Amino acid sequence: MQLTAPASRRTGIRDTDGMAVASFILGLLGLLVLNLFLGPIAIVLASIALWRGTERRGRALLGLGLGVADLLVLAAFMEFDSTISWSL
Repeated sequence: MQLTAPASRRTGIRDTDGMAVASFILGLLGLLVLNLFLGPIAIVLASIALWRGTERRGRALLGLGLGVADLLVLAAFMEFDSTISWSL
């Protein structure tokens, strides 16, 4: 007796589509808060989704770009403030 359906090819694609969407959302959110943490996570998720062949390639590329933008915004703010941390 089998309680679950056998894994199909669609399950893997759905996972990568979720990673692409998550990278986009985390990259977008990272522009506002916690860009030091959310930027790299968005980059990693987008890279994995692209490597696995997601159907949402555009969303993954946007997530990758936003993740890089998060880190660039952080670097610009650190340069402008002449500090490494966000403390006053």
